[in-house]
Amino acid sequence: MTDTLSAPPTGYARVFAVREFRAVFAAHLLALLGVVVAEISLSVLVYDLTGSPLLSALAFALGFLPYVVGGTLLAGAADRFPARRVLVLCDLVCAACVLPMTLPGAQIGVLLALRCALAVVSPVFAGTRMATLADILGDGDLFVLGRSLLRIVSQGALLAGYGVGGVLLTVVSPRHALLITVVTFCASAGLLRFGTRRRPARAAASGGNALVTDSLKGARQVLADSRTRVLLFLFWVPPMFAVVPEALAAPYADELGVGSVGLGLLMCALPVGTIAGELWAGARLRPAARERIALPLVCVTLLPYVGYALRPGPAVSLLLLFLSGAGSAYTLGLDQWFVRAVPEGLRGRAMTLLTAGLMTIQGVGMALAGVVAEFAGVAWTVAGAGVVGAVGCALLAAEARRTAGEGAGRPNAKTGLTTM
Repeated sequence: MTDTLSAPPTGYARVFAVREFRAVFAAHLLALLGVVVAEISLSVLVYDLTGSPLLSALAFALGFLPYVVGGTLLAGAADRFPARRVLVLCDLVCAACVLPMTLPGAQIGVLLALRCALAVVSPVFAGTRMATLADILGDGDLFVLGRSLLRIVSQGALLAGYGVGGVLLTVVSPRHALLITVVTFCASAGLLRFGTRRRPARAAASGGNALVTDSLKGARQVLADSRTRVLLFLFWVPPMFAVVPEALAAPYADELGVGSVGLGLLMCALPVGTIAGELWAGARLRPAARERIALPLVCVTLLPYVGYALRPGPAVSLLLLFLSGAGSAYTLGLDQWFVRAVPEGLRGRAMTLLTAGLMTIQGVGMALAGVVAEFAGVAWTVAGAGVVGAVGCALLAAEARRTAGEGAGRPNAKTGLTTM
């Protein structure tokens, strides 16, 4: 095994040198474009049909809530079928779900049901793609950098995508804009079908179990291992608290009197910090250094939120959000630990579960932020999220440090066999 302490630094350019990754990356860009256009167009379309802000918001929220269904009941598909087939099928199913939305006669109930179907399929696709990255790039530094690039693109979509979608809707109707989503999902399917190599399934269905049974069994196996379990919670808990300022950005901007421009800046500060932190850690730090800073960073990444207790002005608020976002560079170290900890035969199910939990917990965090802010106010809610979140992260970091030495008697990440 190569000594990571003496390994040369690896930049992002090496990842793009892998042909299959270029296809996955381009497909990710197209799928993201489709998702962003669909979210904006569907929200506007529902509002045009109903005049209800609640139903319009519900169309957006339904992008989060059904993740837990697909991530737990369908996760087995990521391992028991060839990955390329699963990815292409998921893209085509998504295109098939969006196509009826473009029809003039589609009613509100149909639109919301199809939005739910999209959200059910999404975690299976994301988990399978994450596991496929390990097949394409290996489970070392290139995997970490590949995962980082996909996250950076996703954060960039938050910055640019909604603005582009808003401009698009000034030119075409929401139903016509949804046709763009159909095209992007089909193009993503084509890139994955012809740009990646066919690989066999990672694991056969155990005992001929049905997909749902196999998925639930895989989730139990993943969560039963203490090392994998604590790493999952390290992925889930910080974002649950990190979304609080975003969820409350509109009322906080109103309190500051900064208008729509200030609101836009408050919404952008966190993803800008996240992109900057990941780019710096990925391009400038060696793999061993990223792992060394992971736990210290996860302990402090939410602490800037405590500054909200002083009710800072716009400039300081933006700085606090940027610093918190930059702290999320800890995920590069977690990615490396997670792919090592999970047996290859469970990798797809574990990564689907990770994705589903991440999206669901962010939705829960947003909802709880709104409830608490009704009683405590925006500033104290954000500050409280910083304190409670930092304490929770510190406890998880201590548990992660304790489980780091566990190896004897655990399944080998490559073979699934027990090591002695």
